[in-house]
Amino acid sequence: MKWEKIPLDTKKARDISNRYGLSLLIASILVRRGITDPEELLFFCEEDVRYFHNPFLFKEMEDVVDRILAAKEEEEKVLIFGDRDVDGITSTALLVKGLSQLGIAVTWKLPMGDDPYGLTCAAVEEFAAEGGTLIVTVDCGISNIREVERASELGIDTLILDHHAPQDVLPKALAIINPKMKDSGYPFEDLAGCGVVAKVIWALAFGETDLSKESFTLLNIRPGNDSYVLEAAILKNLIVEDRITEVLVPGMVQIDQTRLLKFFSKRIFVYDAKTQERMLRKIFGQDAEIYLEDLAPELENQFPGVQGKSLLRLREISRGGRYREQSLSELDVLLNLFTSWVLKKYPRLSEQYRSILDLVAIGTLSDMMPIRNENRLFVKLGLRFLNDGAREGIRELLREQNLSGKLLTSKDISWQIGPAINATGRMGEPDIALRLLLSELPAERETLATGVVELNRVRRKIGDDLWELILPQARDSFEQYENKVVLVCDPRIHRGITGILAARLSNFFNVPAIACSILESKVVGSIRSNRGYRVIHFLERCSDIFQDSGGHEFAAGFNLKREDFPKLEERLRSILPEITLREEEEAGFKVDAEIPPSYMNPKELEQALEFFSPYGEENPPLVFHSAGVQIQSIDFIGRKEQSHTRLLIRAGSYAFPAVFWNSADRVGRDFSVNDHVNIVYELNKNNYQNKETLQLMILDLEKVSGSDSDGK
Repeated sequence: MKWEKIPLDTKKARDISNRYGLSLLIASILVRRGITDPEELLFFCEEDVRYFHNPFLFKEMEDVVDRILAAKEEEEKVLIFGDRDVDGITSTALLVKGLSQLGIAVTWKLPMGDDPYGLTCAAVEEFAAEGGTLIVTVDCGISNIREVERASELGIDTLILDHHAPQDVLPKALAIINPKMKDSGYPFEDLAGCGVVAKVIWALAFGETDLSKESFTLLNIRPGNDSYVLEAAILKNLIVEDRITEVLVPGMVQIDQTRLLKFFSKRIFVYDAKTQERMLRKIFGQDAEIYLEDLAPELENQFPGVQGKSLLRLREISRGGRYREQSLSELDVLLNLFTSWVLKKYPRLSEQYRSILDLVAIGTLSDMMPIRNENRLFVKLGLRFLNDGAREGIRELLREQNLSGKLLTSKDISWQIGPAINATGRMGEPDIALRLLLSELPAERETLATGVVELNRVRRKIGDDLWELILPQARDSFEQYENKVVLVCDPRIHRGITGILAARLSNFFNVPAIACSILESKVVGSIRSNRGYRVIHFLERCSDIFQDSGGHEFAAGFNLKREDFPKLEERLRSILPEITLREEEEAGFKVDAEIPPSYMNPKELEQALEFFSPYGEENPPLVFHSAGVQIQSIDFIGRKEQSHTRLLIRAGSYAFPAVFWNSADRVGRDFSVNDHVNIVYELNKNNYQNKETLQLMILDLEKVSGSDSDGK
């Protein structure tokens, strides 16, 4: 296999190491991965809720908050309609719980059995008959044009909380929160559905504070040369709506002759009111009557570290200042302090908010969202909450999966927790997982957790049995579609595993793959991408054939009338010339860093492992290369056949346990005890009898020329 190490800009690595106080190893990996932008680095270096983007950056977030809080005041019936996958289930659970805690009469609904994806007119009409007046869709809704129209006809308002790619025509909902909309106003487009819901929950919590919708001014004045520099910002919902910097000479201008009137017409917060008021009077005269509210006493009470320090001094020691291209002004420092004060004052915006992040982490990882920007914070803080205790339903599921007491990682969610929850939706019973997350009855949670795990077992068996049956059809399809696409359609394919099957086929043939289930009157399908092909192109070119479709750039679903399936086959043949796939690359590993054996220090390696976690989409596990390490022992392992090996690797003054999967047949041929070898490896922590040890996961190795089993 090919071992590729990207060239390193050593100067940039040293600069990042010095600026952010990181080890040179960590800085080098960041540079090799192209992570050098200060804002991206922030989400690697910091672990605080204050670094989340403000939800009110969504242009229509205030409308969403107002409508939901109005529903609370008017005691309206509210329906949460979600999707059947992990993201949809966690999103629904979060919002049902959040609105219930507000005292709102909320019910929920998910697609069951063979129900189509997204909101349906039948669900709308049923809710209308019950006297409902507000529907909130989560992880769906962006394509439900007719359904939202039907709700409006029946006097029901609709709020759409979604993250799927919008079409050219949008539903006429009361408000839409979707980071993928070009005019959303939000700076990060890759939130999962549960991430969008988390933003709404925070905004609702803020909406119930006395600061909600109030505009106020933050002001700072500092002396200059025979003048004063006045900086002011107007905030609403903690977002800067306007900002001004004025250089003023004492006695030369009146307030009404400046641009300051609108800033001074609001509540004004300052740091050290006595000093600020004295400078104001010097500028505008002793008769200037401007009331200033002093933040310093409360800030000093909440954050003892600021006591006795000026804004200038606080600017010099600010952590946030490291992540800006331009240096912070004193007003910037005041803005940061004010935000921190608000989060501390209202625990629902900070410490209590952390309690929802377990489900956000599960949904984000399961929906394969990129683990960058604030998704890193969602997952990192969510994992921490999971490991600190998690909610009751998740704890019950962990017990059922023999994960209790284990230090959970993103891998555990992606491989075990997420698939188990997802299986309920794939098998047409997502309500089991949702009720597990919402139930307050221990006995019910135990039964539901058992049901979730059992459905996952059944789902796996169906998939395994089907694979061998469907593979010949897939091979024929691969040839038929010029080795560009695989399409399988069979009544034996359970609709719940079309996505899994499409992904497996895509990996097997290394091309985009489509798997379809034939139902009584329709065909339901999933497509998974490969080699850079955007499946949105496929959806667009077949939109006139589909009854419904939606998804992400590299994964999507659709349904169509059964009699229209030949049209789909013909359309796929016609667009083959338009399908361009990235050239296949030789299998190999991209090396993040080369570490000589003498530098393989467990402490430093563990620091790097922890720094880059959580791992996931767009943030794969670290891959290291070390040359000339020695194999001290080899043991064969495996549950059925001992096809794997456990090695003890000597590197410098340390010996590392290592696992090498599917390598038993290479022992004696490619490597033996006492051989010196070059290795490519990942790192993980092995937990045995509540003791964690660093372990190498060997990806590949080669014997050093001249090395033999005698160590010569």
